[in-house]
Amino acid sequence: MTFHAWFECFAGCGVRYDLTQIVYRCEACGGLLEVRHDVEALKTRSAAQWKQLFDSRLGRSSGVWSKKEVVLPELDERSIVSFGEGNSPLIKSERFARHLGIEEIYIKQCGTSHTGSFKDLGMTVLVSMVNQIRSKIRAVACASTGDTSAAVSAYCAAAGIPSIVFLPKDKVSIAQLIQPISNGAITLSIDTDFDGCMKIVQEITKDESIYLANSMNSLRVEGQKTISFEIVQQMDWQVPDFVVVPGGNLGNISAIGNGFLLMRDMGLIDCLPRLVCAQTEKANPLYRSYREGFQRLEAVTAGSTYATAIQIGNPVSFSKAVRALRATNGIVEQATEAELVQAAAEVDRFGFFNDPQTGVALAATNKLVKALSIPASSRVVVISTAHGLKFAEFKSRFHQGQIPVSDTSLQNPPTSVPADVNAVRAAINGRIPA
Repeated sequence: MTFHAWFECFAGCGVRYDLTQIVYRCEACGGLLEVRHDVEALKTRSAAQWKQLFDSRLGRSSGVWSKKEVVLPELDERSIVSFGEGNSPLIKSERFARHLGIEEIYIKQCGTSHTGSFKDLGMTVLVSMVNQIRSKIRAVACASTGDTSAAVSAYCAAAGIPSIVFLPKDKVSIAQLIQPISNGAITLSIDTDFDGCMKIVQEITKDESIYLANSMNSLRVEGQKTISFEIVQQMDWQVPDFVVVPGGNLGNISAIGNGFLLMRDMGLIDCLPRLVCAQTEKANPLYRSYREGFQRLEAVTAGSTYATAIQIGNPVSFSKAVRALRATNGIVEQATEAELVQAAAEVDRFGFFNDPQTGVALAATNKLVKALSIPASSRVVVISTAHGLKFAEFKSRFHQGQIPVSDTSLQNPPTSVPADVNAVRAAINGRIPA
């Protein structure tokens, strides 16, 4: 069976493009594009056959390319550029569930991927396509709050393709900044915010020889929908009640929604989870729109936030995110700086190591449970988008008491003691009574 996918105008004007074309918006109406699949062809295999096929590939290849038929079915396999991305653990925490007062909670640790974030899932798809049409391309470029730049630079380096990254000056962590530098990317630190960088990269990529790697390019988010497939597969093909996703440029929430919708259309699942998009109060245009019934998007100037990766005031994928949320009866919640700091540190005490963006999702989850919007009987999956080590300075400052927090008992600085057994014993007994 031959499967087929193409670009199609998201606005509904019906214009189609081949996936090898260098196009990011509909040339007829200017609307965003999305990758569409021939669902009728996919349905010629039964749900049982798809499940058996996907299960047979577990652990044998990339989590993205093990689902190649529903990602880029016609890509020449020799063009694939992969670091074994995906297959990230879905970790159940019974202690955390009891603490919250709900049935089950899982954290999907997407930060275990090669460059430390979920962006690898999309970048393997985009760079693999560029690798196939590379005679037309001299470089790949992106604006980034940190994680996208790491992914594009790594995958381009693997393929031998030059990369250019536009970063907002002094607004990304050192760990995020050093990744593209190490991989040889042309790294431009620009005195603006992400939205300013995004405007510049859109102008630069009007030169078709420089390929756009942001989520405005729907190839980028196509690999990210495999997060949904992985969650359901890891839950023995059962669907959670809620999936909570941090939201910045909104490509991930729309991709995850697309994944669940495609699985339903293929017959792999018979219901959908409710999606929750979690935004920081400092950059919350989707939350504000949600409160008004998604009537419109009003861009905001993103304020300074610990959740730098989602510090975006004018999200490109707004309309796609709204569709995903409406299709799943979704919710949008926000978190203050104090709430995200508290949530990240609190859940670390259950063995995790949460980045500040995941802290936003955890804070939103906590608020929705307390408001009974997430019932006690629920099974909830929280998407952790990046590894906590990419934000070690944030964690260190917290435990050194340099970040305000309502519960100082969560701060755990090292205890200085002399090299004396009795002093060491006293320090231990002071924390853990004998």
